[in-house]
Amino acid sequence: MKTIELCFIKGGISINRSWTNIFLLFLAILFFAGIILFSYRLFVWGLLPLMFLLILYFSTNKYRSSVSLFMFFLLGTLVYQLGSNYINEWSITIEMKTIINRSLLLFIMIGTVISLMLSKQKISFFALLPDWHRRITMPFHPIKLPYFLLIGLMVSSTILIPFFSQEMSGLKTILLFGILFAIINATLEEVIWRGIMLSSLKRNVSTFYAVVITSIGFGLLHISIGIPVIISLLFSFGGLFYAIVVLKTNSIYPSIVFHIVINLGMVFNGWII
Repeated sequence: MKTIELCFIKGGISINRSWTNIFLLFLAILFFAGIILFSYRLFVWGLLPLMFLLILYFSTNKYRSSVSLFMFFLLGTLVYQLGSNYINEWSITIEMKTIINRSLLLFIMIGTVISLMLSKQKISFFALLPDWHRRITMPFHPIKLPYFLLIGLMVSSTILIPFFSQEMSGLKTILLFGILFAIINATLEEVIWRGIMLSSLKRNVSTFYAVVITSIGFGLLHISIGIPVIISLLFSFGGLFYAIVVLKTNSIYPSIVFHIVINLGMVFNGWII
């Protein structure tokens, strides 16, 4: 009799885990679908994932905070896109439009903060400075944190190499725009994705799920600035790299620096504007 009960309990655990995995997968699909639809400015269709998320919000207790986070992120994305449409009508330079567009990411960040406040959760985003005496565990051997960051900075800086072979006409203008764009874009994207989203999901679900969601979501959101889907998905590997840096260092600042360097390279090489 005890053996039968034990088998039944184990089976129940297996079923519960299966349903949990299905639920989290469905949640991720809704989130990604919302990002894609709003990025393509299909606002009416984009409301469908929001409606499903609202239903799930009232249908679950365990993952309600994560559902809320996704809902308010998408609401922030909706406002961000509407704001982008509005500024596109302005008679200003393309550089200024780009800077304002990146600044509108604040709406997404505000959405996530509101969600955490309503869920009465701590607002955290790996704000501690790196511990320079820390050793990073790698697949083959540990490495000191300064060496780890130096390698990451060197790899990120390779994007700047093509810039030095170009003509230096208009250097001052492109340098000013590049620095302003890189600081605003990198800081806001990192605080949103590797800060608030990663720390919150990691706390409520699992680290693996948090990394996958934030990496793919980070890539897909680039559709909103006109980057094709396939290339946007490739950006997800950048999101994965930044997530690893944050988790290994327990600090968001190194990923912001790496992201700034990458963004500078994209501007200087003519990939932005």
